[in-house]
Order: sequence, then C-alpha cells, then structure tokens
Amino acid sequence: MASEPPLQIGGRSFRSRLMTGTGKYPSLEVMQASLAASSCEIVTVAVRRVQSQAAGHGGLMEAIDWSRIWMLPNTAGCATAEEAIRVARLGRELAKLAGQEDNTFVKLEVIPDSRHLLPDPIGTLQAAEQLVKEGFTVLPYINADPLLARHLEEAGCATVMPLGSPIGSGQGIRNAANIALIIENSRVPVVVDAGIGVPSEAAQAMEMGADALLINSAIALADDPAAMARAMALACEAGRIAFRAGRLPVRAEASASSPHEGRLGAAVSGAGV
Repeated sequence: MASEPPLQIGGRSFRSRLMTGTGKYPSLEVMQASLAASSCEIVTVAVRRVQSQAAGHGGLMEAIDWSRIWMLPNTAGCATAEEAIRVARLGRELAKLAGQEDNTFVKLEVIPDSRHLLPDPIGTLQAAEQLVKEGFTVLPYINADPLLARHLEEAGCATVMPLGSPIGSGQGIRNAANIALIIENSRVPVVVDAGIGVPSEAAQAMEMGADALLINSAIALADDPAAMARAMALACEAGRIAFRAGRLPVRAEASASSPHEGRLGAAVSGAGV
C-alpha cells in the first residue's frame, strides 16, 4: 500500500491524525506523559480557562512544547456567536504568545445548552462566517448534521467536526449514519470529536473514513491516561490503514474461504473404477 499522505488542514501538514486536549487531567505531569504517548501534533486549549487560570490550567502554557505541538485554541464556554468570535480573537493572541505567530486555527464551539452540551447550529454558522472573513482557519464543532456540514464547508471552514455522541459521555459513535453522509459528501477533512470512550470506537470512526479524531475525556479520565493515549493512537492508525485497505463486502450469506476446486474428496470421487 502507498505511504500514508499527511493530514492537511488550513495549508498545514500533520503526520498524526489524533488530536487531543488539555482538560480533566489529574495533573500537568500526567497530561505531559499522555501527550507524548499519543504522538499527537495538535492540542486544543480552552482560551477562557487558560486566561482565568482555572483549575488544572495554571502553568499549562509552559507545560507544553509549542515548538512541536500546534495549538488549537477553542471557544469552550461560549453560548453565543458573538462570545465565540471575541474568544477566537483572544485565542489567536494566545497562540502568538506561544511563539506561533502564523497560527490562525480556532476550534469553534457555540454551546448554550449547559446540561447536554450540544452545539448551536445557527450560532456556529454565524460565527464561522465572520471568523472566516477575518482570516481564521475554522474547525467547527457540530452535531452530526450533513446539511450544516455542507453550509460550513461552503462558508470556508477548514474542517467539520461532528460529534460521535455528547461531550464526555463515552457513548461511542451514536450517529454513524449521519457521520457517514458527512464523510461521503465533504471535501474538507472530517474530524470526529466527542463521545469516543474506548479504542475500538476510535478505530470504528477511522474505518468509516474519518480523516482524524479529537479525543480528550477518554484519555484524561482513564485509570492510566498515558496508556490510554497510546491505545487511542494505535487504534486511530489501525482504523485509517483498514479504511485505505478496503474492507471485504458484507454478504447476506456465508462464503467459503477455501476454494472448491482441488479438494481431496472431489479428486477421489472423480477417479475411474
């Protein structure tokens, strides 16, 4: 099989197709070990939590080697398009402080629902349109809505990021049919984000043809986060290889793996007496 082409987002190339986050870890040291074990090259950072020095985020900027890791500022905590646009601008400045002067990436989250944490499709599209106009490389987090994904792509977003199931739920891929439609029709990378709980679900998403994954809670809240990070990285790679290799067709009936021709019984019955 031909060598794996790199993941292309916003004119940048990445070898790893697993993105991770910085939240929910028991300590910065555990986070550092997990990032290393995952071999990730993109890490998402909640701009508001870093600015406010929220629990677990104090010292975060100094704990990551930003010469090796590409920062993906996110607008977590924003309930409206207007809030998300303001925080995205702050995120661009945060990336500059990390030495990434040309970083225009933003993971766009507009989530007014504090209970279910489901993204607002209208607010997300409104914010995306404005941020694209301002030169941002927009990676929008959305419900698995194929029509919304198309509108966001037409608006100029660099990826679409449909959720597999609600954030932090560990329910796995509950929207497989819609995610498959998004993958089939998208001309930008599709990143499955949220809900993945175990490596088999990560592999499933990649086997479907997703271009990348973003996994945070399943790693950070594992008993051994670094080991889980490594497992997710292997599952992501295995799923991608399997997708490119092409699975055998699903059949309604059994199909023998050994040919009928040349069987010993057939040779004996065909002999003359």
